[in-house]
Amino acid sequence: MIAKSSFTRRWLPVAFVCAALVAPLTSAQQPDSPTPDVPEPQVMIPAPPQLAAKSWILIDANSGRVLAEHNSDQRLPPASLTKLMTAYLVERELDRGNIQPDDMVPISEKAWRTGGSKMFVEVGTRVSVEELLHGIVIVSGNDASVAMSEYLAGGEDPFADLMNQHATQLGMENTHYENATGLPSENHYSSARDLMRLARHIILDYPEHYAIYSQKHFTYNGIEQANRNRLLWRDPSVDGLKTGWTEEAGYCLVSSGQRDDMRLISVVMGTSSEEARAQETQKLLSYGFRYYETLKLYDRGAVLNTPRVWEGSTNELKVGVDNGVYMTVPRNRNDELTARLDIDSGLTAPIAAGQRVGTMEVRLGDEVVGERDLVALEAVEQGGLFKRMIDKVQRFFSDLVGGWFD
Repeated sequence: MIAKSSFTRRWLPVAFVCAALVAPLTSAQQPDSPTPDVPEPQVMIPAPPQLAAKSWILIDANSGRVLAEHNSDQRLPPASLTKLMTAYLVERELDRGNIQPDDMVPISEKAWRTGGSKMFVEVGTRVSVEELLHGIVIVSGNDASVAMSEYLAGGEDPFADLMNQHATQLGMENTHYENATGLPSENHYSSARDLMRLARHIILDYPEHYAIYSQKHFTYNGIEQANRNRLLWRDPSVDGLKTGWTEEAGYCLVSSGQRDDMRLISVVMGTSSEEARAQETQKLLSYGFRYYETLKLYDRGAVLNTPRVWEGSTNELKVGVDNGVYMTVPRNRNDELTARLDIDSGLTAPIAAGQRVGTMEVRLGDEVVGERDLVALEAVEQGGLFKRMIDKVQRFFSDLVGGWFD
């Protein structure tokens, strides 16, 4: 008996790869007068910029590819970047219907007295969840953050515990929260990579709330304040997220921008001034947009193959991916992308929808640039007794002669 591989391997051309056009030969290129081979020009990409900052990272939001980083796992005080988690938890509760935008939140004396940047809520009043969320995101209101922490968890300490639970769930391994504001505390820290993960979840998980992060001004109680993210005025592609500053943390900025279908997220921590954090962030974003592009290879639910399934109510299984597949590659190299499907051989019913049945490997030339699980796009129930018996016989002879019946 010939042993079969545990995988069935199939090369799949990426949808956007086009065939090369062959130009007609000139007289100087005829076989009787050959010209020396000229090597193809290579795509040149410079090293990522070095920033005047303690830590930074740049990623593509859709593919997750890291394009530049430095000390991205270093634990640093996050200052008001903390409020990204505060806002994320508010958005999560809104999305689940546990709170409503027009819910009225009581303002405690503690919230009113909290120092630092303020929305200027007044003690003893009630303010809507929607207004407080705007105050947290746009003007970095410490008073708004404390008020929401009390409304959602009964106090800032239990809210910090909730923040830490979600940080663990999101894979933020170098983060620990002690408050909802980012005011200095000895055991309050995060990292550029962790803040990038959080920003990515804010953008992808709750897109209906993301427009708040691009608003340049917010007015409450007759006081108008400007968003401190200077790039919202300088770069039309930038549409969020959050600034931070304390004396210990320096000037920090988590920012995101989109050009065409490419969205980048940058985190810069520990610069020397408001202007420096804007300039250093701009360097990162400009580098990513100029030298890379992000391509959507396959849609969620797209049928990529229909392998044989044994002992089922049908003989074929629709196989694909459970999420859209994006790849970030150097510009002008997308024609080098190929995908290989490694589908488990001997697939046998019953098979559940969503069950992993193999892997897809994406290559850029000879380099592996991504892997994704292949899943069953539909359930295949077990066939009847007679169908199973027939398939057992066919499968025996298929294994015996190396797949003749497959």
